[in-house]
Amino acid sequence: MHQQQFSSCIKACYDCADACDMCTTACLQEEDVKMMAQCIALDIDCAQLCRVAAGFMVRGSASASAVCQACASICDMCAAECAKHSMQHCQDCAAACRRCADECRKMSSH
Repeated sequence: MHQQQFSSCIKACYDCADACDMCTTACLQEEDVKMMAQCIALDIDCAQLCRVAAGFMVRGSASASAVCQACASICDMCAAECAKHSMQHCQDCAAACRRCADECRKMSSH
């Protein structure tokens, strides 16, 4: 596997991680932070796994496909949770998670 071959997935992973970090920060500023607890937890998990998946692809790891499958799964969970909230940061995060999940599924099918 070469980094260029999966550049769109790597970019989607980094973009998603950034969106999740921004969502986490914004959720912590919401009036009812406790209501956002699940969103925050999934944002953190998703951001971390997206960065791990990107690293596996950049290094050309033989395990990149398996990691990307896991990444797609957590992205789906994060997107579903963020989509429940009307705040723009949550909607933006959900969209980034969906894009990343799609790219990770494409990558892991190669």
